[in-house]
Amino acid sequence: MSRHGVCSRRRALEIIQAGRVSVNGQPQHEPSTPVDPTNDKVVVDGKVVGQKAYQYILLNKPAGYVTTKAQFHGEKSVFDILPSQFRHLSPVGRLDKDTEGLLLLTNDGDVAYRLTHPKFQIEKTYFVCVYGILKPEEKDELERGILIEGEKTAPAKIKDVKPFKDRTKTEFLMTIHEGKKRQIRLMCEAVGHKVAYLKRIAQGPLVLGDLPCGRWRELTKDEVQRFKG
Repeated sequence: MSRHGVCSRRRALEIIQAGRVSVNGQPQHEPSTPVDPTNDKVVVDGKVVGQKAYQYILLNKPAGYVTTKAQFHGEKSVFDILPSQFRHLSPVGRLDKDTEGLLLLTNDGDVAYRLTHPKFQIEKTYFVCVYGILKPEEKDELERGILIEGEKTAPAKIKDVKPFKDRTKTEFLMTIHEGKKRQIRLMCEAVGHKVAYLKRIAQGPLVLGDLPCGRWRELTKDEVQRFKG
């Protein structure tokens, strides 16, 4: 009920326990009753609950926010940024707390699966800034794959390598198709460079563009069609 926009989850429990909900004509008092929204008819106070349309939100996640729905003391979540009507959506993949950039949230399980399952090898591109000068041999090593926690990463793509004039940092674009935890940070550390700044700028056909940090927008129909293929 909460996912279909009828009410909040807490209010849904009260409505069900009050006997105001029926499934396929049978009154229900148990909130955990399984329901198939494509086949079952759910009625609340005499009104049929229809399946809510899929939603797709593109967020430019700021650093300092976690992508989980779990509430931890003192932690800020990306769901604190979104209006309440979008808080039923789920992140498609995760970004580390200190990583900025493109984060898609949706209630479309098929799209989430297509964008995150390893078999589809969806590319994700990051703007990376590391401390020190990234040497050509280190770049080659990253592109071939790095051993992390006993497993070698898949080949990566690195381009637009630009050392700072004072030689304190190097920035570049890095594209991977895996989603290991803290992968880019660990890869860079493995060749001797700590990440100073990390931002995801593309995921598959989606591009962050000029969306300001901390802001969100709904995807266009054309964008949805691109990854539904």
